Amino acid sequence: MEELIFLLLVFLMAMLYSSVGHGGASGYLALMALFSFPPEFMRPSALLLNIFVSSIALFSYARNGHFRLKLLLPFIITSVPLAFVGGLITVNPHIFKIILGIFLLIAIARMIYNPRNNDAEIREINKPLAFAIGIFLGFLSGLIGIGGGIILSPIIILMKWGTMKETAAASAAFILVNSVAGLSGQISQGFELAPEIGYMLGAAILGGLLGSYMGSVKITDKALKYALSVVLTFASYKLLFL
Repeated sequence: MEELIFLLLVFLMAMLYSSVGHGGASGYLALMALFSFPPEFMRPSALLLNIFVSSIALFSYARNGHFRLKLLLPFIITSVPLAFVGGLITVNPHIFKIILGIFLLIAIARMIYNPRNNDAEIREINKPLAFAIGIFLGFLSGLIGIGGGIILSPIIILMKWGTMKETAAASAAFILVNSVAGLSGQISQGFELAPEIGYMLGAAILGGLLGSYMGSVKITDKALKYALSVVLTFASYKLLFL
């Protein structure tokens, strides 16, 4: 029964996260911590689930015309090599998690306070700033075992560099490439996946298919922003308290 509850939660996590273009690594890490998974299984297992779910989300959003390469490219140019480097390093990332958790709470408050983000407000992306953000997020994603989109999404929205659905598509692609890079760094050092990873992948893929369809087709931009706020709230709780 405990295993079924865990897989149901993985499904729900993948559905919620994929609806906003995320892979759900922070959610999977939280669930594995709550269910007392050995620490050595957690980071590589979360990144593998991230790769599958973010791939599904990216395909769904791109198929419906929301993917914009010009929005993504400045971030991944610098983030991918740094994600690989972060994956090579084994450290206690506690201080990073606290900083990120506080940042996410600020981003949530800002989005709820000002939920409008229509196409007329969209600005041209600041490439030097995007390069710098990519360096920071890439290294952090490889180090902690998240795809980085959980931080990228509120940055794009608050800077008004893309619409909600363009942000979701860019985040899905960003998470995918950085998760692959981060996992590659861990592979070179040796890693272990959770024994239940096959069942976890099945639950995550089903959740990702449903959530990405809802997010890219059925949910309005305003509803998507509030869904993202829920995801960020959960992620900040996980970073600060788990």
